[in-house]
This record gives sequence, structure tokens and C-alpha cells, in this order.
Amino acid sequence: MKAKSLQDLHHIQKLLAAQQRVAAAQEAARREAERKANADANLFARAAGKVEPLKHRQRVNLSPEQPPPVAAQKQLDEQRVLQEAISDEFDATTLLDVDDALSFRRPGVGTDVTRKLRKGGWSIQGEIDLHGLRREEAREALAGFIREAHKRGWRCVRVVHGKGLGSPGKTPVLKGRVHSWLVQKNEVLAFVQARGDEGGAGALVVLLKG
Repeated sequence: MKAKSLQDLHHIQKLLAAQQRVAAAQEAARREAERKANADANLFARAAGKVEPLKHRQRVNLSPEQPPPVAAQKQLDEQRVLQEAISDEFDATTLLDVDDALSFRRPGVGTDVTRKLRKGGWSIQGEIDLHGLRREEAREALAGFIREAHKRGWRCVRVVHGKGLGSPGKTPVLKGRVHSWLVQKNEVLAFVQARGDEGGAGALVVLLKG
């Protein structure tokens, strides 16, 4: 750019000065942007402080995806409940020995066992009293008691069902039910009416599997 006059020279000088100012401003903006970028990059390092790299890289070997677990315990519990279920509709009268006490013994169990049971041949190791319980409550309580007694290794227990003296008609409400429920329990080998000093007609002495 050639100046033809002094006026042109002044004009050129103004242009050059303006260009220098723009270049200086651009340079200042570039430096500020660079400073800010460096500050952002070092923000985590400044916040975390001095760190050292791990000497040994730990690697996790991911095993292939496993199939969903089978609820085996739940299945076993459900099977046990089905096996232990006792019904109110079961008629045990045909399985009871026809005698005054209406005793019971499983096939293969001799009459000597029930005779010995009546005479107190086994000491009573536990007892459950079903007095005052409703039918459903009594059934569940008896099932749980027999299960727990067998688990503990008890051989002989007493089940008190009452004589029904306080029931309408003076008839034992639970007596027949208890007979039926016990016959359905696989843990029960035999039972007889308790002796007079053990509850008489209001209780049973039950022999369990060993």
C-alpha cells in the first residue's frame, strides 16, 4: 500500500494500528482460552491432590452369565407341607382297634406294642394340650408338635384333647379329630388312651418312630 499524500500516510498508520490492536486482542483471547482449558484439565488433579498409580493392575475375570437359581428350598418346603397336610375329611374309625380305648397301630406293629404303651412301657417325653383351641388351630398345633417331637428324637408323647365336659352335649369335640389327624401323620406308629393318672379319656399316649 503506497501513500500518495500525507493524508494517505496518516490513514495507513491508523489502519495498521487498528490491525495491531485486533491482533493483540485475538492473542489475549487465545491465551485466556488456553489458560481456562488448562485450568479445567487440571481441576480434578488439584481437587484429588497428589496421587500415585497402582503398582499392580487388578483385573476381574467375569464369568459367563449364570442361569437363574432354582428355588430348591421353596420346592422342598412346598413338598413337605403337602406331605404333612392332614385332612378333616379322613375317617380313621376303620383303622382303630375295636376296644374301649379305640387304640391305633400301624400295619406291621404288633398288639404287644399297644399293650406296652398302655402300661407305661415308654416314658412320656413331651406333651401338648389342645384345650381351648379352635379346630384349625388345634390341627396346626398338633402337626407342628408331632414334627418337632420327631425331630428331637422323642419316642413317646402325650396329646391332651379334653373330655368335652364343657362342650355342648358333654361330648369331646376334638377327640375324634385328633384320632384322625394322628393316623395321617407318618411319624406316628401307635397311640392308646392315656391311663387315669395321665388324663384318661381326655388324652392319648402316642408312640413315634425312632
